[in-house]
Amino acid sequence: MNHPHVDGSIQRLRMKRFAMAAGTYMLLIVLMWVAYGAGYYRADFFDVWLVSVSVMMSQAALSLVFFSGFNQRFRDSSLTEFQVLMGLGWETFLLYHLDSARGTFLVLYVLVLLFGLFHLPPKIFTRCAVVALLGFTALNLWDAHQGQLSDPGLASLQTSALFIVLGWLCLYARFVQGSRQRMHQHRITLQAHQETLRGMMFQLEELASTDELTNLYNRRHFLRLATRELESMEGSYTAGLALIDLDHFKRVNDVYGHATGDRVLQVFASAASQCLRADDILARYGGEEFVLLIPRCTRAQLIECCERVRLAFEQTDIPELSGLQLSLSVGMTVIERGDDMDRALHRADQALYRAKHHGRNRCYGAWDHVDA
Repeated sequence: MNHPHVDGSIQRLRMKRFAMAAGTYMLLIVLMWVAYGAGYYRADFFDVWLVSVSVMMSQAALSLVFFSGFNQRFRDSSLTEFQVLMGLGWETFLLYHLDSARGTFLVLYVLVLLFGLFHLPPKIFTRCAVVALLGFTALNLWDAHQGQLSDPGLASLQTSALFIVLGWLCLYARFVQGSRQRMHQHRITLQAHQETLRGMMFQLEELASTDELTNLYNRRHFLRLATRELESMEGSYTAGLALIDLDHFKRVNDVYGHATGDRVLQVFASAASQCLRADDILARYGGEEFVLLIPRCTRAQLIECCERVRLAFEQTDIPELSGLQLSLSVGMTVIERGDDMDRALHRADQALYRAKHHGRNRCYGAWDHVDA
């Protein structure tokens, strides 16, 4: 489905093109009156006035079609072929009433066809050019039949010149449309390459910011996100920060092997992620240590969340390692506006040390030591 804004822009472009065509008709009327005043137009004043009114009414009707949006119901919403054929018809009608000035007004055939040069397919453009040539040829043949062709040689020369000019225009139209088609294809190819490049860049960013084993953020990306969160803190809101260390992880590696250790890290990442909100940030900080940032979090909410993570990990059962006891220790601190991330991490690290010192498998807050 096309975007309404895009459709509106295209429709406005069509209306501008129509306004240019309507302006050309006004110039045609002026030229017709000049030819009449100079004595080259074979009609009386009323006929010239009637033709002028008819041309203006035809353009007024077309303007209603465009301003009402009715033109969008047609396959060619610009009505380019219709407008070109109508312009050729009026031009042929004008030439019919001209005498020796007929050759001067032949250039208007080219002007009308140029309106469709960049918008009509080559076959349709050629068809319009053939209509123009046949119309002018028919005029000369009719005048010859009526005995009104004063200079047959000049008429033949004009017809030949028109044939050459229109033939050249048809060839040029094919060249233009072919170039536009190639440019369009190149643009599509370029867009495809850009989409591929954006996808590759996104994958590189993901690889650069994600820990390959756990699919959590890595330390570098966490610090970038945490710093951004710290800078955007407003008012009295606080955030929760926790350092999490898996208990006796070295023993797991030594007894069961590094493959089992990797499995335990993955199990923790999965269990912890299920306990967190979408905007909570969990990352692998290094080895068996993880870091958690909870935006807009009070002390009570931080304790509740960390306890939930601790219990979820403790209750996780790994079928192939049924005898393995899982536990973790957490050091917690609260970050306030204007706080420093390094100092906050240091407080959480000190709290984690105390959690291990007091027996592991527990959550310990930096405020516990202060309160004590």
